[in-house]
Amino acid sequence: MTNMEQDRWSRVKGRLRTSVGEDVYTSWFARMDLEGVQDESVHLSVPTRFLKSWIQAHYADRVLTCWQAEMPEVHRIDLTVRTAMRSTATAKEPTAPADQRRTEQTNGRPAPELRATATAPVSASHDALGGSPLDPRLTFASFVIGRSNTLAHAAARQVAEGRRGDPVMFNPLYIHAGVGLGKTHLLQAVTWAGNSGNERKVLYLTAEKFMYGFVAALKTQTALAFKEALRGIDVLVIDDLQFLQGKSTQAEFCHTLNALIDAGRQVVIAADRPPSDLESLDDRVRSRLAGGLVVEMGSLGEELRLGILKSRVAAARAHHASFDVPEAVLDYLARTITHNGRDLEGAINRLLAHSKLNAQPVTLEMAEREVRDLIRPQEPKRIKIEDIQRVVARQYNVSRSDLLSSRRTANVVRPRQVAMYLAKTLTLRSLPEIGRRFGGRDHTTVLHAVRKIEALVARDIALSEEVESLKRQLQE
Repeated sequence: MTNMEQDRWSRVKGRLRTSVGEDVYTSWFARMDLEGVQDESVHLSVPTRFLKSWIQAHYADRVLTCWQAEMPEVHRIDLTVRTAMRSTATAKEPTAPADQRRTEQTNGRPAPELRATATAPVSASHDALGGSPLDPRLTFASFVIGRSNTLAHAAARQVAEGRRGDPVMFNPLYIHAGVGLGKTHLLQAVTWAGNSGNERKVLYLTAEKFMYGFVAALKTQTALAFKEALRGIDVLVIDDLQFLQGKSTQAEFCHTLNALIDAGRQVVIAADRPPSDLESLDDRVRSRLAGGLVVEMGSLGEELRLGILKSRVAAARAHHASFDVPEAVLDYLARTITHNGRDLEGAINRLLAHSKLNAQPVTLEMAEREVRDLIRPQEPKRIKIEDIQRVVARQYNVSRSDLLSSRRTANVVRPRQVAMYLAKTLTLRSLPEIGRRFGGRDHTTVLHAVRKIEALVARDIALSEEVESLKRQLQE
């Protein structure tokens, strides 16, 4: 990609983010990459078929319009699935890329190098099981550990190092985090490490691949064989569970989950939110998921961001020995690019491209110019209903169980109504979902509470100040 194309792509992404909003952009376009511009066509790629079909169905015209604002001659958007291209490249070149030999910083010392040739038989074995494509770079050796992901890394490592027949310590292991914080990296690392000994069958599937597999089995009347194959897996790894759709598919997933757990097999799952927030899933599935170890991977701290940047620079040097990024530039990137790990990797890729194509050393001035679109305003804190219940209970000296109970005494009813009001105004949850999270109440009860507090706040100064104080506590 030329510098001109890169600049255009940055401006198009800015237009797209403004057009659809930050939440939609993060959900559907954060992982879209520009492959090139040819004649009247723009070639873009995404990592999954689900993203491709969704963008084509809902946002194709929007993407084309944003490109035409920069290049009026563009009349076609060609969207491909990136994982398919990587899989083809792996088939042509079985030796894993040198940047796999990145080191993991643990207590300041690098972990031992992985053998590049070890990935080929693991990948072939995994593909034979019908798994989703694996990226050879996403191993434990290349995962950078920090305060926000220590527990998730330790739990994933414990699963990967287990042996067939060992007792399962926690099941399922459920990891949740926002976009670009390392969920997929950990899940694929579990798969690579778990399959490397050839003792256990470890299968990595995206929720999309699980859905396609089940639907295809129904169409070809091989559903029984599909179920038996899945239940014969020693460790089942499911990524992006939030995309699992369809009643029959969810029911089959629930049966598979129960069968594996009851048989003492390990299940590892990742999603972008905790089990209780997966509103599209059946209550039984959410309950079973919450019954294991649920671990959140938090946002990347500055120290961890710096570690990731250094790791990416070291990986780039495997191919470009002269590539160097001064410490001042790394500090600047770690301090200003705060959103996710993919933005950090993108920043290093830009500096590498600019340095190599223009034969210029990396400087702070160049970095400020090249990554300006990656410096995003700080997002408001995501407030959870559990946080609201905890803060309100503490403010009014009641317990959280009181708020969820059927008690109707005055000292409980008012705090409960305030908590419901805050849940409606500070979160995107629907009235039925709020009612469910408050002891299974009807949505009309929530609506009554919201209207009641709205009316009281308008005329009761003391209550208005209390509510504003609670909002500040929750948003800090």
